[in-house]
Amino acid sequence: MASINSAAAAAATPVAASMPKRPGMLKRLLREPVAAIAFVLVVLLIGAAVFAPWLAPTDPFDNDLANAMAVPGTDGLLLGADSQGRNMITRLLHGLRITMMMGMASVLLGGLAGALVGFTAAFYNRIDGLLMRLMDVLLSFPAILFGLAIAAIFGPGVPAVVLALSVATVPLMARIVRGAALVVMRMDYIEAARSTGMGDVRLILHHLAPNCLSPIFVFATLRFGQVILLGSALSFLGLGAQPPLAELGAMASEGRNFLFFAPHIAVIPCVLIFVVVLAFNVLGDALRDALDPRLRS
Repeated sequence: MASINSAAAAAATPVAASMPKRPGMLKRLLREPVAAIAFVLVVLLIGAAVFAPWLAPTDPFDNDLANAMAVPGTDGLLLGADSQGRNMITRLLHGLRITMMMGMASVLLGGLAGALVGFTAAFYNRIDGLLMRLMDVLLSFPAILFGLAIAAIFGPGVPAVVLALSVATVPLMARIVRGAALVVMRMDYIEAARSTGMGDVRLILHHLAPNCLSPIFVFATLRFGQVILLGSALSFLGLGAQPPLAELGAMASEGRNFLFFAPHIAVIPCVLIFVVVLAFNVLGDALRDALDPRLRS
């Protein structure tokens, strides 16, 4: 949350309102070794999720009870097998795929809805107070509570988790976008565009939104790591992906029953969740620094 507040602070200054050129941004991003490592990790994780069906050595649903709970290195199983004898590498790749898809869908849907609310609140002062008080109400409910309520209504599953995390993302994105948009609204070129008779929708799409992309992009990257963690927690509680579907949180939940006999079943998915969240958080911080002119050397 501290990183998101930093992104909001960066969005509140006029110098952060414009999008720098991409080559310069990438060069600044990769200047720091930690940021470069995080960037490479994110690329590898996304690649592994996208190409999971081709990278997986076996079918994710193939049971081999003879190898149930096999420790890493047994019979060619580099990371061992789970309680059903399924290859852990295969399950991890497919679990990463579903976890990343849940995170991407949640950030995209919640981000779009939140951006719409934020731009509307900044552009139309008459409904600003009403919209932001509604966002404050949504902020008062934790994402896990949304997950429990939605799962009770529609039943557990991946769509329920995506919906819960999307709703939880809306108020956060709305606050970020509103703060950035209010700064851009005070710029001279906005007044010049108004004076030409440009319509509200065109003004927002052509002038307001493009100049708020930097804080939006930074927040989305930081939020993605949080959403992955929250989605895994909901799946761990049994609200997300249902067996036999592979998902990192659900795999960790299954493995907790065998911690004393085969700890790798729970530990390895948890380590992968940690790596994903850490990589996206570090990348988000690095993007904030690269896109904020005040922090450039």
